Amino acid sequence: MSVESVIRIGFGVLFIGTLIGGYFLFKNFDKLLGPDPSVSGDNEGSRGLNKVQVIVLWLHLLALTGGFALLLH
Repeated sequence: MSVESVIRIGFGVLFIGTLIGGYFLFKNFDKLLGPDPSVSGDNEGSRGLNKVQVIVLWLHLLALTGGFALLLH
């Protein structure tokens, strides 16, 4: 088994894990990233920024793992 095959399989597993994690994230989006009454500075602007950061991070991780799984680098 070559190194290229090992990398492709490893990143394929990570890609599937990223998809499953994204499904869990979007299914429980409001529970995970919704309002928190125990935080005094929590407002709609800060929650919106946090949501955008989480989505962008997930999309970058999805693109990175997918690219390596398909060896598009």
